[in-house]
Parts: sequence; structure tokens; C-alpha cells
Amino acid sequence: MKRILGIDLAWGEKMPDAVAVIDWCKESGRVVIGGYQYAHGDEALRLYLKSQDAEILAVDAPTICHNETGARPVDKECSRLFRDHEAGCHPVNLRLCQRPIRVAEMCRALGYHQHWSLQERAMIEVFPHPAMVRWFALEKTIKYKKGRVSAKKVEFARYQQCLSDWLHVHWPTAEWSERFSQVMQEPWSKRTEDLLDAYFCALIGLWHLAYQGKRSQVLGDEQSGFIVIPIGS
Repeated sequence: MKRILGIDLAWGEKMPDAVAVIDWCKESGRVVIGGYQYAHGDEALRLYLKSQDAEILAVDAPTICHNETGARPVDKECSRLFRDHEAGCHPVNLRLCQRPIRVAEMCRALGYHQHWSLQERAMIEVFPHPAMVRWFALEKTIKYKKGRVSAKKVEFARYQQCLSDWLHVHWPTAEWSERFSQVMQEPWSKRTEDLLDAYFCALIGLWHLAYQGKRSQVLGDEQSGFIVIPIGS
């Protein structure tokens, strides 16, 4: 079994990170959408990642950034491709993403490499919104992150339903852990939002690994920053 960890990384110091686990067996095609872990702070995250024998870390946060100001080339490219779907990137620079870059360095010390070739244990940057646009055939992104709580609850339920439908089409034999099933049924809260996003990141990593990158689009490069986005629905 190969393990994929999806990480919804907190950019600041106050909020915890959500980490979701998916296991995949290439030989049998078995997929187990497993449990999750909350980690508050760098050391808690480091200890959890160290305890896991993961093939891929799929991180919703910039893992490569060298520009002091402005935006990375990959941010501009992603925005150009997905702006009409309201799924463009926020500008990323060293002033704005100090913790993600620090965490990326920590992951490298744990033996993860920032590449998409899958020749070694990989840490890839992923971005859920463009992936949702493609996987769910959306005209606009699902608005579960901003606005009134009542509106977020409606949109979050839509997110859960879209993901459930997508899983039944693409991974119909996937085994859902009790913990994942709970996340797929709970109403919106910030905690549940972070957990479901972590699972979604792990699914992007699973897609990239299972199809050996042949159904992934890589924006950017390994020098200035890259994002792995699924191709196809």
C-alpha cells in the first residue's frame, strides 16, 4: 500500500493543520480513504509526518517561493487559466508565506523532495479550487469559504454532494473510513471545512500517483514554484 497525505496547511501560527490519509494498492487497485489528524504548530506536524510512511504529501500551500514581493510565475499562470471560474491564485511571496516555506524545509529534512516525477517521495503543491472546477465541471467555484454561515452551510453541502458523486464514478470501490464518512455528512464548520479540504488534497495526490502524472497538468516549474492540477473529470 502506498500512502498519500493531504495537508490543509495553516499559513499562520494560530490555526491547526488538517492532515488526511489515503492508502492505495497499485496491484489490486484498492483505495482506503482513511482517518485524519490535527496538528497545531510545526513540531506537532513534524512528529505526525515522521510517523507516517507516505509516498506523497499533497499540500494546499506554497512549498517553493523565492520572490520577495509580487507573485510567482505559477500564480499568474493559474490565475490566467482559471480566473473566469473565479479560481485564480492569490499572489504568493516570501513576505506572505513564511510558515509554508518553513514547513516545506522541514518536510525536506524528513526526506520529501519537491518534484512531480514520482521517482522519490514527493511533496507537491496542490490547489483545490481549479481541481474542483475540472472534476465537478463547474462554471464557478463552490462558495463555502466566505459569506454568511447560512450560505456557507448550503455551499458546503453542495461540495460534499459533488465529491460524493465524483467518488462513486471514479473510485466506486473506495473504502470510506468512519471518520471520512463523518466529515462527508457533517454540516459546515471551520474544522470540518479544513478536514474535507485535506481529504480533497489527498485525492489530488492519489490521482497524480495512480495515473503516474499522465492525467495531471503541472503549472510552473521546480525552481520558482509549481502546482499540480488534475486533467479531466
